[in-house]
Parts: sequence; structure tokens; C-alpha cells
Amino acid sequence: IARVLRRLSLRDFAIVRALEVDFDSGFSVLTGETGAGKSILVDALQLALGSRGDSGVVREGTARSEITAEFDTPPHLCGWLAQAGFDAAADDEGLLVMRRTIDSQGKSRAWINGSSATLAQLREAADQLVDIHGQHAWQSLTRPAAVRALLDAFAGVDAAPLAAAWSRWKAAAEALRAAEAKQGDAERERERLAWQIGEVDKLGPAPGEWEELDAEHQKLSNAQALLDAAGAALQAVSEAEINADGLTARAVDALQSVIGFDSQLAGVADVLESAQAQLQDAAHTLSTYLHHTELEPDRLQAIDERLAAWMSLARRYRRPPAALAALLAEWKAELSAIDAASDREALQRDVHRAEAAYTELALSVSTQRRKASPALAVAVTDALQRLGMAGGRFEIDLPTQESPQSHGLESVEFLVAGHHGSTPRPLARVASGGELSRIALAIAVTTRKPQLRDATAPGTGTLIFDEIDVGIGGTVAETVGRLMKQLAGSGQVLAVTHLPQVAAFADHHFVVSKSTRAGHTLSDVQAVEAAARVAEIARMLGGERSTETSLAHAAEMLAIAGEPALVGVAVEQGKRA
Repeated sequence: IARVLRRLSLRDFAIVRALEVDFDSGFSVLTGETGAGKSILVDALQLALGSRGDSGVVREGTARSEITAEFDTPPHLCGWLAQAGFDAAADDEGLLVMRRTIDSQGKSRAWINGSSATLAQLREAADQLVDIHGQHAWQSLTRPAAVRALLDAFAGVDAAPLAAAWSRWKAAAEALRAAEAKQGDAERERERLAWQIGEVDKLGPAPGEWEELDAEHQKLSNAQALLDAAGAALQAVSEAEINADGLTARAVDALQSVIGFDSQLAGVADVLESAQAQLQDAAHTLSTYLHHTELEPDRLQAIDERLAAWMSLARRYRRPPAALAALLAEWKAELSAIDAASDREALQRDVHRAEAAYTELALSVSTQRRKASPALAVAVTDALQRLGMAGGRFEIDLPTQESPQSHGLESVEFLVAGHHGSTPRPLARVASGGELSRIALAIAVTTRKPQLRDATAPGTGTLIFDEIDVGIGGTVAETVGRLMKQLAGSGQVLAVTHLPQVAAFADHHFVVSKSTRAGHTLSDVQAVEAAARVAEIARMLGGERSTETSLAHAAEMLAIAGEPALVGVAVEQGKRA
């Protein structure tokens, strides 16, 4: 099954020098004597998943702690990994590797698949990988957001579109309020822009027109000088008594008469003939220019007047003349924006549309919540009966709020009655610690199931219970073990427990031990099977020294939990005890 914790490695963490634990799918338990450090692995895993940490986690006398957690990479997380710049998998096995170090000064660094990551990115990935319930897991069930999220997950509600619709509604309403508040200022600004636009619009400057007018003005204001120069050039080239064209022709004729005596002059004659042709072309062009160029005093005066008006506006608005056309376009855009922002009718229509879209989504979400609430209440109530709360009742209240919120039209509150005849009360007012643990477990088991039916769907794949069974014993403890094993049938469940009844149902059993070496207290974790597991269950039943009775009892519990082969092992151990 995908999306499970595969390995957890620790180095110089708390009282652990070096530790590497391999996990598998199914139900795993961590047991050990009080103070051995059963919760160290959970604490370390939480740090690898982005929780806050400080230098206190660094083993005394060492420079830094290092924690590495390896998971199967969830298919739906590959897109997020690629978008965030991480490799989709750390190796050919498709593992997702999350690593964290904390040094003795409290400085922290993190990596995902070998690339540097932020703690926020660790937490974002962790949301899709692990769900941890501690001894005080029930406390989150008193927070409205957490309670609502549980119901929505059970109901299949996607609250993101509703929150987005709420944001659009609030933004539209704020735009309307801002427009109304600034109506006076906007009107004054509108009048100023309209006057300026009207003044510049009279000139009607076009993009690039200033450069064209300036060039034409230069030409017309120097028209006589241009005509005089062109006439003089035409005289020199072809029309004077002695001109360049005639002289060149004489030179060509002189050379043509002697080329036959020396071929070296043929090249010079060719050059002169080419020059004569160019002189004739120049003479034609000058003649055409003189016949078509006029002084145009009226046009010059009109351009003078337009340029003067242009310069006057440019000086008034302190802009280069060439920038007037762009300035006019800018003012017109600003005026359009003011008109759009001050269009109260349009803004009100936006508000109504956004409100209608939100309301439609909110009513749909409300329907889903009200439909799912009875089913969730029945399922949790049934779990409570099996957890030693006979007659206990779980209900979900969905009171309508005074005003709509980003999460919908109603709030969500969990109510519990501990026994027959009692009135359901808000979960936060349930006093018994044992009841709180059982209620939290019942809710966790019930709301967890839909997520685990499809291993490829988004949602966490590893569920961890950290001593959530405190205050539970007897047949109820056995039920807790059965529920956790059942829950692990479609995923991975890890439990830190002190209850032999729970441990007996595990598919994998790890024992945490503590020892003193060279004056330092160190913690270790070992997987146990067969005789070693029977011995650990017997120790949990009541004593450091196993007896034939405790071993037999341990074997019986394992047999009930589905390990009948260990009965013979226990009997043999009991004979030696």
C-alpha cells in the first residue's frame, strides 16, 4: 500500500546516539518501560515533518542532531514536488526523503529529496503523509476549525471553492465601500482630468507627430536656401557655360582618340564615362527638385502656430513635447478607471453576483454537512459502545451563524453524552480523561476510514497514536487494539502504548529500552518476534520478571489477537521461568 513511513533514522537526538528503524504497512506498536523514551521516535518524526525544535533535542556533548524520515512517494504529491523544485523521488524505489538537522545553537536546516527546503514546505508535505494523535488529541476537537475539517472530510466537502467565493464577495463589497467613501475625492480628480484632457484634446497630438512637424518646419523655414543651393548645383553640373558634364565629355573624347595606342587609358575612360552618367542623373534630380519645391509661406505659418501651441502645453505640464500624446492617453486611462470605480451600479452588481455565487456554494456545503452529520454521529456512537462507554451518545450540532463566514453558514460542534440518560454536552466540557481519550480515538477511527479506502487519493497514509490509550484498560483496551488493527488494514498505524492488550494486536512490535554506557544514558529500539515478543507482553502485564502465569497469559492474548503459534513458545518459556 502506498504512502507509508518506511524508515526513520536518528543521530545524536535526545538520548539516542544512532538509531535506524524500518517500518512496514499494517499495525506497529512501540512499547517499553516507563522513561525508556517510547515517544522519542514520534518527537523526532515530528521534527522531520517541520515542527518547531531547539537545541534541547541535541544529545549532550554533540554538535547537532539529525533526523531522516523516508516515505513512499504519494502519486498526488509528485506535482507539488516538481512545482516546488524537488525531485519526484529520491531513488529508484520512489522514496520521499525528508531530512532535518538542528545544531547546538538551535540553528535548523531541512531537505526534501536532497534539495534544501523550508520548514513550511516540510509541513505542507507532511499534511499528505502523516496524521499524529497524542495523549491530548481531544484538545484539537475543541477547536471549531478542526471539528469542521473532520466533518467536511467525512462528508467529502471541498471547502476551498467556498473560501474563494467568500473572498471574492468581500473584495467586491470592499470596492463598493471604498468607492462610496472616496466619492468626493474621485469626483474632484475626475473634473481635473476631464479639464486637462479637454485642453490637450483641442491640440489632438498624435504619436510621432511632433517629430514629423519639426522635420517639416525645418524644411519650409529653409526653403529659399534649399532652392538657391539646388540651382547653383544644377548650374555647375550641367547648365553653366562651363560645367562638369561638358568638361567630363571633353575628357572622354580626348582619351577615346588615343586608347588604341595604350590600353592602360581604357580604364580611365570607363571611369570618366561612369562619372558623366552620374552627373547627368544628378542634374535630372536637381531639375525635378527645383520644379516641385515651393516656398509655401501659408503652410510654414500653420506649422509655426501648431508648434507654438504644442510647446505651450508641454511647458505647462512639464513634459517633453514628444511626450504629450502619451500623456493624453495616460489621462484618458485614469479617467476611465475613475469612472469604472465610481460606477456604483456596476459595483453593486458585482457585489450581488459575488454574494449569489457564495450563497449557492454555501447552501450546497450546508446540505452535504447536514446529510453527513447523522451518519458520522451514528458511526462514532457505535465506536463508543465498543470502547466501554455503553449508552454513550455522540451528536453533531450545526447551529446557523448570525452572519455568513468563509467556511459557510453554520458552525460545527461535537456533543457527547457519556452514559444513558445524560444530556449531550460540548466535548470541551467532558471532564474524564479516560473518556476524552476514548472519544478522540472513536472519532479518529471513524473519520479516518474514508481516507484510507483509496490509497491513491489525497490524504494522509500513516496514522500515529502516541499513548492515546491512557486511562483505558481491560476489555476496552482489547477493543482499542482491535480497532487499531482494523484501521491498519488499509494503511499504516503506529501506536506508542503501555497496554499489552493493544500491543498483542500489532503486526509489528518494537521495544524501546534504555541503558547506561560510559556514564551516558542511551535509548535503543529493537523489533521483537516469537519468544522475545511473548516476554515483552508478559512484562507489560505486570512485572520485570516473567512467570509461567504471565507468559501463559501473554501467549493467550497473542492467540486471541491472531498469533496462536506463540502459545507453544510461551509454554516453553514458562517451564524455564
